[in-house]
Amino acid sequence: MAVTPPTDAELNTMIRARLASLGIDLDQLPAGTTADPVTGSPGRDSVLASLRSFVRGSVTALASFTMPAPAGSDPAHAAALSQQPAPLLYPSISTEWRR
Repeated sequence: MAVTPPTDAELNTMIRARLASLGIDLDQLPAGTTADPVTGSPGRDSVLASLRSFVRGSVTALASFTMPAPAGSDPAHAAALSQQPAPLLYPSISTEWRR
C-alpha cells in the first residue's frame, strides 16, 4: 500500500497538537500572514506554512536515518548494530547519572 502524504489540514492538526503539548498556543499570534507591526510577531498562517514545510522536508529524512554499522559486520545484523549507543566524550557523567 502506497503512503499518501498528509494534507495541510492534517499537518496543521498535528503541529498544533505537538505545540500545545509543549505549552505553545499559536492562537496568540496575529491572524493571517502579515506580521504584527508593534511586536514583529509573524502571522499565524505564515508560521503554520513554515512548520508544514519543515515537517514535509526534514522529518522524513530524519526518521529514515540509521547509524552505520561497524566495519566488517554481518549484513544480517547491521540494523541492530546501528542502534548501539554512541560513544560518550565523558562517560563517567553518564554512568553517574544513571545510578
